[in-house]
Amino acid sequence: MEPTGSATSEGATCRVAVAILNWNGEAHLKRFLPSVVAHTGHADRIVVIDNGSDDGSLALLGREFPSVHLVTLNENHGFAGGYNRGLDQLLSDVAADWVVLLNSDVEVTAGWLDGLVAAAESEGWSAAQPKIRSVERRAEFEYAGAAGGYMDRHGFMFCAGRLFDEKEIDHGQYDSARAVFWASGACLLVRTEAWRTVGGLDEDFFAHMEEIDLCWRMQNRGLTVGVTPAAQVYHLGGGTLQQESPNKAFLNFRNNLYLLFKNDHRPGIRSRILFRQVLDGLAGLRFLMEGKPDFFKAVIRAHGEFRKNRPRMVGKRHLEKQACSSPRPVGQLSGHYAGSVVWDFFVRGRKRFSALDQNRIS
Repeated sequence: MEPTGSATSEGATCRVAVAILNWNGEAHLKRFLPSVVAHTGHADRIVVIDNGSDDGSLALLGREFPSVHLVTLNENHGFAGGYNRGLDQLLSDVAADWVVLLNSDVEVTAGWLDGLVAAAESEGWSAAQPKIRSVERRAEFEYAGAAGGYMDRHGFMFCAGRLFDEKEIDHGQYDSARAVFWASGACLLVRTEAWRTVGGLDEDFFAHMEEIDLCWRMQNRGLTVGVTPAAQVYHLGGGTLQQESPNKAFLNFRNNLYLLFKNDHRPGIRSRILFRQVLDGLAGLRFLMEGKPDFFKAVIRAHGEFRKNRPRMVGKRHLEKQACSSPRPVGQLSGHYAGSVVWDFFVRGRKRFSALDQNRIS
C-alpha cells in the first residue's frame, strides 16, 4: 500500500482507516472524495482500494488527492473480494482500531467519523452505521441502510425509514442510538478485531447483502451492531449497479438465500428455505404482471444458482455453526422482527417502520 503522493511508513498506526472501494468510479471520486478529505481528521487515514479500474481514477487520485493512500488490485474482485484483499494489504501495513467500508458515492458531513466511533465505543458495538439520507432528495432516507437494518421472520430485509421501495422523509423520528440486525455497507464502521474474528466478507456473495451476512455472523458470535444519529452521511446509491437492474435483483434474491441458509442455525432450515422460495416465486409472478420479464428471469436464475451452489453453502453452514459456541436463537438477535413485513406492507398497508408492531422487534 502506498499513498498517491508519498511513501508509507512501516509500522504506521491510526484510529480509523476509511477504506473506499473503487471500480471505474472517477466521477464519483471527483464528486464525493473532497467531503471525505475535508471531514476526516489527521488521526485517521483515507485509503482508496482500486478494484482494477481502467478509467482515469488512478490519475485523478495522483493529481488531485495526494494525501489519500492507495491500494491497487489487478482486477475487479467485486465488493466482497475487493474489500477482503484491500483490507488484508492495508492492515498488514497499518495498525488501525477501526475500519470504515465507505462507498465511493457517499458524501460525509462534519463530525461523521467522531460521532460513529464515539457511539460504537460507548455502546460497546462491534459495527455501526450512521443515519443515511439521499444525496438527490436530501430530506429523505436513502434506500441502502436509512436509519438501520432489520430482518423479519421470513428473512426479508428492511430499514427504519425504508420499507421495500417506500422511503420516508427524515423528521428525526428515528433519532436514537440503538442495536439493529444489520448496518449498511454504504458506510460501515467495523472494529478491526471483529473483522478478523468473522473472517471478513463472504466472496460467494460478490456484491449485495454481504454486509448483512457479516453482521449476522457477528451477532451469532455475541457481538452487537448499531446505528447512531450522531453521524449522518448522504448516499447517491446505484453507483455500480442501477437500482432498477435485473442483475441486482438476481444478486439480491440469490444472496438472500445464501445468508439465510448459512446463518439461521435452527433446525428445519430446509422447510424455511422452501417457504422463502415460494414467496420469491410470487414476487417473480408480480414482476411478470408488471411487464418486467427480465426480473422474473432473474428470480429463476437466482434459485438455480442457489441449488447449484448449495453443497458449498452446506459446508459454510457447518463451519459457521462450529465457529459459534452458543449462538442466540434468531428471534433473540437485535433487530429481528417476529412479524412479516411482506404481510404488513402489502396486505395491511403499513408503509412506515413506525407503523410496525414495535413490541415484536427484539
